[in-house]
Amino acid sequence: MLYVEQSLGPDEELVHIGNFHWFYTLQAFMAIFWGVVACVAVLGISVFAYIVFDQFPPNISYIQGAAHIHPGLRICAFVAFVLGLLSFAQMMVIKATTEIAITNTRLVYKRGLIARNVGEISIDRIEGVNVLQSIMGRFFNFGRLAIRGMGIGEVLLPPIEDPIAFRKAIEQAKSI
Repeated sequence: MLYVEQSLGPDEELVHIGNFHWFYTLQAFMAIFWGVVACVAVLGISVFAYIVFDQFPPNISYIQGAAHIHPGLRICAFVAFVLGLLSFAQMMVIKATTEIAITNTRLVYKRGLIARNVGEISIDRIEGVNVLQSIMGRFFNFGRLAIRGMGIGEVLLPPIEDPIAFRKAIEQAKSI
């Protein structure tokens, strides 16, 4: 919470801090998993096709066969793996560089690693808060919030843990 703590005013205090749910981290790790699955599938199907069409010497294993397939297929398998890693890295950078907090006077939503994008809404300018939860979100207690402000439009927050408590914290900050 570096940015939010640095930007607190003289009489301003934190009411609630929004955190990403562990399910978001699981989704990031699943990106690596699916990258590996796609890589293995491309290699496995390629080797199987080469064996079926008698393109390899007899009595060759799948592992040895991977060294004999076309370089374009090996590149495709590598690209699938790298895309999984890049998706993981992107999600982790978003998680590490996003701050969501409620103070007694405003809601702060900061994103960005090098270029900073900060959205602030005064608590008294918030018209409504919609909680968006899927079935999985209800089971595991995570969801997104759509916050409508007067003259601002709608701010859609990323998936956070316990969105109901976050909405209650907004109401608490309004009553202070």
